[in-house]
Amino acid sequence: MEGSNKYRSVLKQYWGYDAFRPLQEEIIESIGTHSRDTLGLLPTGGGKSILFQVPAMSAEGVCLVITPLISLMKDQVDNLKARGIRAAAIFSGMSRNEIETMLNNCQFGAYKFLYVSPERLSTSLFMEKLPQLHISFIAVDEAHCISQWGYDFRPSYLKIAELRQHLPKVPILALTATATATVVGDIQKRLAFKEENVFRKSFSRKNLTYLVRYTEDKLNYLLRILNNTKGSGVVYVRLRNKTKEVAEFLNQNRISADYYHAGLKPEDKDRKQKDWKDGRTRVIVATNAFGMGIDKPDVRFVVHLDLPDSPEAYFQEAGRAGRDEKTAFAVLLFAESDRRKAMNRLDSSFPPIADIKSIYAALGNYFQLPIGSGLEQSFNFDMFDFAQRYKMPVNIVHAALSQLQNDGYLALNDDFYMPSVIKFVMDREELYKVQVANAQIDVFIKLIMRMYTGLFTDFTPIDERYIARQAKTEPKVIYEYLKTINKLHIVQYIPRRTSPQISFLTERLDNDNLRINAREYRERKERYTSRMAAMLGYAMSRHKCRSRLLLEYFGENNGEDCGICDVCRADSKDKPEDSVIINYKSMILSTLSTEKITIDDMATKHKLDIVLLSRVVMQMLEEGEIMYTPDLALSLKK
Repeated sequence: MEGSNKYRSVLKQYWGYDAFRPLQEEIIESIGTHSRDTLGLLPTGGGKSILFQVPAMSAEGVCLVITPLISLMKDQVDNLKARGIRAAAIFSGMSRNEIETMLNNCQFGAYKFLYVSPERLSTSLFMEKLPQLHISFIAVDEAHCISQWGYDFRPSYLKIAELRQHLPKVPILALTATATATVVGDIQKRLAFKEENVFRKSFSRKNLTYLVRYTEDKLNYLLRILNNTKGSGVVYVRLRNKTKEVAEFLNQNRISADYYHAGLKPEDKDRKQKDWKDGRTRVIVATNAFGMGIDKPDVRFVVHLDLPDSPEAYFQEAGRAGRDEKTAFAVLLFAESDRRKAMNRLDSSFPPIADIKSIYAALGNYFQLPIGSGLEQSFNFDMFDFAQRYKMPVNIVHAALSQLQNDGYLALNDDFYMPSVIKFVMDREELYKVQVANAQIDVFIKLIMRMYTGLFTDFTPIDERYIARQAKTEPKVIYEYLKTINKLHIVQYIPRRTSPQISFLTERLDNDNLRINAREYRERKERYTSRMAAMLGYAMSRHKCRSRLLLEYFGENNGEDCGICDVCRADSKDKPEDSVIINYKSMILSTLSTEKITIDDMATKHKLDIVLLSRVVMQMLEEGEIMYTPDLALSLKK
């Protein structure tokens, strides 16, 4: 097959691999050879980037890659450049001049890959330039974000289908690692696929042992796990300050550990990641900001100290263990208090609509934006300062901003980092005159031009500290020179930007015109509740294989028991007598016939063993006899 040989040749030339992994070649043929709209479902670590990078290198034009993960976007651009492949990224927070320069260069064939955040797609500048770009195909990463049934819905993804009006013959490759059967259908519908075309790799991970351990003393249980397990791993927690606390605890107990979260400086993130990847640090304790784009195949364990919000999030994070297909462990530590914390998160994640509107108004005042202004503008944003100034809890502010993002009014980027960039704006003839007239500037400009290329055509990332070392001077001297030649309009110099960013996707609205649909908001909360209930079900179930629970959640209903999870290996002596289960079931059905009630309240009311009650409730939920209500109470199945 000529197409296959071509793709294998590209794979070997740029990535050094002789053969594709299972299903990769079929997906590449579908999008690259046959130009068919294609949806690829591959679990975390399945090599999704290869699926669009290889066919794009084999085609004329530029591949438009849409992804919401800015850190991953920049990592992939850097990796492509390291392979000698031209790539660029456009996302919220960049200046108009930077974006316009990139799009102009793209128009004239300077890039093979253009990464774009979904919020940028509908901007006037992007839509103005789009007809001039020679697009080979569109790759949509994290495609589950387009579905309101998905766990990370982003309304900006709904704009992708509008591109088809301007690019009617350009096919779309959609990729995701986590999608239920409902979401799979919704992705194809929302992206206006011409026909159904899904390639699905089983989510089964036969080398990964799923374990749930029930303990109130999580830190000491974690220590026990690490002392009895070899190799490196990740420990996930929910809160930033907890990452440091747990890492310090491990170090005090002679476990080499470091911590990671989105609020760290970029250079600290890079150093911590590298130390862990290179084996100098054994354990990284992190929030969910860690992991995207981290290609470390020999992770032997992933431990969750806190309950994730959904099976999708858990599957993706746990799936970072054992990518080398050797034995690895995914361990969830669960305490009875975790269920109550989950219910509290449900309330705090969906504040009243009036509070959301109040926070939106305060945000406009914070940035001194008049009504009707702010469209497509980005601002540095200190959430803690904002919350303190307006006397609001930080978690409620974050939840409100997330809901405003879901409704398409804002884009919130906690992990924003852009290096310093420069671009020569003076033509070469005028520049020569300046150099002749000013010897100091001449020396500095020659130094910059020796160190960096492409300065006249593109904004080029620079490192002031590296330049200072080459010039045998202090960074502050380099900053002054750069500011001077910027004032002289020799270059445009934009110093590095590291603060979290908020971008206004619409002009600022008054409260009457800020429309948050109450029905859609309620449905979002119900979907969140359903995913949380499924995650609780996974954690609390003690009679069904962990792997099967996850596979069935993602629509794989013909799987077999894994034989290696804690449930499959449980001794029969740990299982209650059938007569006890029957009595508990009878009591539950009798209670729910007259009222809705939480597990905790039911245990208190009838003086029942909470652990055994939880087991029976989970079994009845899985068998469809009862259900969770939106507030995580129990009721009879309707």
